[in-house]
This record gives sequence, C-alpha cells and structure tokens, in this order.
Amino acid sequence: MKLQRYGTIACLALAATLGLSACGSDNNEPTSGASASGSAAAVDCGTGTVNAQGSSAQKNAMAEWIKAYQQKCAGTTINYEASGSGAGIQAFIAGTADFAGSDSALKPEEQPQADAKCAGGKAIHLPMVIGPVAVAYNVSGVDNLQLKPATLAKIFAGKVTKWDDAAIKADNPDAKLPATTIQTVHRSDESGTTDNFTKFLSKTSESDWTFSNAKAWKAPGGTGAKGSDGVASSVKGADGSIGYMEWSFAENAGLKMAKIGNGNGEFAALTAEAAGKTIAGATVDGQGDDLKLKIDYNTKEAGAYPIVLATYEIVCSKGLAADKLKLVKGLLGYAASAEGQNSLTDLGYAPLPETVRTKVEAAVKNLS
Repeated sequence: MKLQRYGTIACLALAATLGLSACGSDNNEPTSGASASGSAAAVDCGTGTVNAQGSSAQKNAMAEWIKAYQQKCAGTTINYEASGSGAGIQAFIAGTADFAGSDSALKPEEQPQADAKCAGGKAIHLPMVIGPVAVAYNVSGVDNLQLKPATLAKIFAGKVTKWDDAAIKADNPDAKLPATTIQTVHRSDESGTTDNFTKFLSKTSESDWTFSNAKAWKAPGGTGAKGSDGVASSVKGADGSIGYMEWSFAENAGLKMAKIGNGNGEFAALTAEAAGKTIAGATVDGQGDDLKLKIDYNTKEAGAYPIVLATYEIVCSKGLAADKLKLVKGLLGYAASAEGQNSLTDLGYAPLPETVRTKVEAAVKNLS
C-alpha cells in the first residue's frame, strides 16, 4: 500500500480533518516521541486487564495503540476483538466490554441501555479515527468506473441488475460495459460501515434508496459476507461483483474502486485528499464530552469524495469499574495524544486535527 498518500490528508487536515484506513504490517513500529511538540507523551500507566471489542475498521489502529501502550506500561493486558460495531455495542451493553469501538453512534434505543452501565454517568462517543468507505468492483474489461449516488443506490437496491444498464452507461459514456449480471455484496454482520454507507445512499438518493440506514443490511438480494475482509474477498472472487468496505481492505485486496459523484456534480476518486475535503465539513453534534460528529454526505466541496465514516470509542463518562478506570483512561489517553495519533501515520492513518484531538483528550481526562 502506498502510504505516502496519507501524508496529504495529514497536512490538509491539521485544522479540520481526520483520516482512516487499516493496513498495518509487522514492519510498522510505533513512532517514539512523536507528539506535536516533538517530545514523548506522558503516559498514565494502569494495571490489570481491559476487554473491548467492536469496529473492524479500527482494528490495526487499536493494535498499534495497545502495542505501544504495553511497551510503556508493563504488566497490562488489553484485549480488543474486531467483532463489528453492532457486536461491540451489544457487548458494552451486556457488560462484557469495558468500551466499544463503533463506526456509528448509538441508536436512540441503545443510548439508555448503554447509559445504564454507567453509574452516575452516560455512555459517550469519542472519535478516534475517520475515513473513507470504498466502493470496490470486479468487472472484466472495466476500469475507471464512475457512479452517481442515484445509480449506486439503484444497483444496491436491485433496481439496476446488468452492467450495461442505461443508468451506468450514462455515468460512463466512454466505457465498454458488458451485459454481465451485477452481483452486489454487503455485510452480513451488523456494521457501522453498513450504517454509514446506507446513510450516504439515503441522504443523497432518497427516491432510489427507500431502506433508510441501519447497521443491518435491509435491501433485498445480494450476497452477505462477514466483515470488510469478507466483502473484499467476495468481490475479488466473482466477476460482475461490487461491494462496499473500508478503504484499506479494497487496497489490500487489489480491487478497483469506483469514482463517486458528489454534491458538486463531480466524480471523485477515493484519495486521502478527496476524503479529507468531506471530513473538513464535519461538525460536532454531541454535547459536552459526547463528541458525535455530523458528516455532510452532500458536500459541494470541489473534488470531495463523499462516503466517509467516523469510528468512535464508546465509553462511560462516569461509572467505570475502579479496577478498570486507570487502564481505560491510560490507553484512550495515549490513543488521543499527539504521539498516539502520529504513531499511526505509517499504518495508513492520519492524525486527528488538533481542534478535535484536544477535545477528545480532554474528554478522556474527565472519565471517572
């Protein structure tokens, strides 16, 4: 994977963007002392064991943070299971996860259930990484595919079933499109990636996408696969297929990715810079230390790639078990530090902008 492209988003986004992908390798070592001021972050070392689970999009980010934290703080055990956002939230509600990773915010009916696990407090959302969702395809002889949101919605709703359909031809006037049957691939497990992808479709193509948005796939037809890696594998293995997944899974599988129409009337290729332009328009939608973000999927920013998601750590603002508190605060504090964020650049992530990072860091310090 060409990691230098992520440097662009880091430069662009110092004031307004975040970036995500997940493509680590054994050769990637954490950056030492890579804080904004050039000095190592002060780490609050806890002891004991923490169990967390959820978003697969942040799997490699969490692995890097855990590795670096444990190098600084011996005698700690931190387990993160990339079980998917829906499973992570349910584990948090059930009390089997000390915090959850999720690519979408708690549903209104989930919030009170999660709050009930926080004695004297509430479950809050701490954004740690944000990134793009790729629309990857495998169609023999077709390169540089471009799709308007309405066409994409019709494909995944089962209204467009052949690659040479007039709607796809209209988006790709110079392409030679085969009459191959379209095979859509979606997540079989509940996923924040699905929630964000369907939110994009519902916000940009309401008349063509009538299934609203949710972590569970609601549209008929298509093939389900577990995790972004499963979706990528299914797309790679079947000519005529198309699916959505976190960017790095598409890149790691060597899949072609479609250019997506944005609110400015352009077809934008998925690049860090293009994703950063959409992320720049995100606003904090929560209150106090609850830092939920609102993303404009209809962004009119020139060159913006419009399908992006936020990955949160969902944790109790108050009420963490006494034997877990210091370790959870220590780990998430390191993740939110400039050093923790900058340590991910070699993995294909970009650091949180200071305007967001400092809010997240302050919220972590307030955990009790």
